[in-house]
Amino acid sequence: MTLKWLAVLVAAVALTSAVTGNVVIGVVGGGQLPVVANLLALTTAGTAVVLAVVAELNERLNERLSALSEFLVARLDEIETRTGDRNAGFVEGYLLSHGRDADVVPFGRRGRGAAER
Repeated sequence: MTLKWLAVLVAAVALTSAVTGNVVIGVVGGGQLPVVANLLALTTAGTAVVLAVVAELNERLNERLSALSEFLVARLDEIETRTGDRNAGFVEGYLLSHGRDADVVPFGRRGRGAAER
């Protein structure tokens, strides 16, 4: 069960128990539940409703981000297929004109010895 539906269930149970308790005590003894019990039930229900709303908004945000990332991947794939590998010839030509072999130049000594030279 997801967090959203669990929070809705907790809110429903809290409100139902508060209303049932008030009705039973009102019919039997002519009073109502103590204020602390009513406030606890209302606070629990309110917190659960807020949690359910936040969970729903989080779920919607995740769906939108997933859709956006899928769209972005599809768009990048489309751009890649449209452009192809046009730069491959340029890179190969550049490498051939400059030669693939590079001179190996050793690094100088580091630290105190480098300053003495």
